[in-house]
Order: sequence, then C-alpha cells, then structure tokens
Amino acid sequence: MHTWDWRGCEGFLYLSCSLLEAFPHGFFTRHFHPHAPHDLTSALHPEAEAYRVKQVHGNVVVTPSEIGESGVGSRESGVAEDDKEDKAEAAILAAHSNSLTEADGLLTEQPLQAVWVASADCTPVLIADRQTGQVAAVHAGWRGTAMKIVPQAIARLQAQGSQIQDLCVALGPAIAGSVYQVSQQVAAEVGTSIIATKAEAKILDLLAEIPDSPLLPDSLPERVRLDIRRVIALQLEQLGISPEQVAIAPHCTYQEPERFFSYRRDKQKKVQWSGIISQ
Repeated sequence: MHTWDWRGCEGFLYLSCSLLEAFPHGFFTRHFHPHAPHDLTSALHPEAEAYRVKQVHGNVVVTPSEIGESGVGSRESGVAEDDKEDKAEAAILAAHSNSLTEADGLLTEQPLQAVWVASADCTPVLIADRQTGQVAAVHAGWRGTAMKIVPQAIARLQAQGSQIQDLCVALGPAIAGSVYQVSQQVAAEVGTSIIATKAEAKILDLLAEIPDSPLLPDSLPERVRLDIRRVIALQLEQLGISPEQVAIAPHCTYQEPERFFSYRRDKQKKVQWSGIISQ
C-alpha cells in the first residue's frame, strides 16, 4: 500500500508519494503561489534544472533537448486549462508564456532534469522509471485523457528504453469524480480512450458496468459525474501496468480549498505545480 505524506518547505507543506520516494518530487499546494518551477526545483534539489511547457489540453509530450533545439518549451512559464470553464484562466496565464511550446507533458533524458506541470482541477501525473532513472510529468485534463496523453508519455519513455514493469505512476490531487459534473458527451469522449466503440449510449452503459466505475450518476438530465483519475488508472492497466505500480492521491482540489486552487470552485486565475527530478 502506497502512502502519501506531507513534507515541509519554507514553512508550508507539499505532498509526496512513497511510490516515488527514490526521486525528488512534490505535488505543491496553493500556499507556494506565486513561486515558479525554478524556485520549487531548488527546494527539491539545488543542482537540478527546471523545465516546463505551455499546456493546451493536447497529447504532445516533449523532452528538454527538443525544447532546446526548436524553442518549443522553456524553463520559465506554464499554463493549465482545466476544461471549458477554464479558458479564461488559460488566457491569463498564456499572456506570460507566449514563448513556450504547446505541450502537456515533459520527459527527461539526463540526470537532474526537473519536469513540471501546472494544474487547478486537472490531474498532475508524475512517472518514474526505477531502472533508467528517467521521469515524466504530465498534465491530464479530460481532453488530454481522452487523447491518451498518459499512455503517450509512457510510449515515449519506452522508446527511450523503459520497461513497463519498471515504471511507477503517481496521480496527484485533482477534482474527484464525485464532484466532477460533465456532459454525457464529454464522458463518452473520455470513455472512448478505454472502450473501443463510438456509440455514445453504448459507451456510457459499458463504463457503468466497469468494476469501480469512473462513471457516477448526476441529478441533472444528460449530466454525469466522471472520475478522470480512475480512467487514467484503467488506461494504465490496459498497458500492462499493475495496480501496485500506480498510486492515486486521496485529495480533491475542489473539496479542499485550504490546500488547493480549483478553478471550478473559485474561478481564480491561479494554479499549483507538480514536479519530479530524474536520477
């Protein structure tokens, strides 16, 4: 059983996962705002170099060398856009990140590279390879999850030599399925990432039949509740990653205002950062 623990930094607490204990990492809270990844990296490892991208709800995953060669990323700024109602937040943050690439994941190639993603209600995913020492950070909103951004990051790690059995995946604080109301159309779109059919009604029925289903009922017509982290866990299972290799944080950004920003709850243009450093 993996544990999630609070660790201190500059008088505040950030979340860590025992599954990733061999790697400096952290899921930082709202209390660290407005510190950027460069500052947070120094708290985890003073010699590591920080990287981030402009997040756009796609499934593109880049490396630091790709950032350096093409100017498609940066060490300076990032954007989180959680869903349709977060576009205002994304626009505000984009004003400070015009030079960054449009991507939603970063994976390392060398030791002491720190990769970061920003989130408000989306899922920050940190991945580590216990053998190669390489890591990845992924921003997985519902759109990115529908486009299988986490499997895409794992495919890129595999291309670098990673083996499925050596990977550890931690899904950080995000909006819980019990409070994440979406349209049936959105749920069906996300559902196609784990169920091979395009018929919306059939997808919803099949999702509901899955043990520990990611689909929950809602009181409004044509609305449901959707557990994005459960969907990601099912995507990982389909890749051959065992449940013992996956940890899901027992925290909800929407329901814990004292710890986390949630755009859906507050409509504030603020995010928290999650990052991990390669060995």
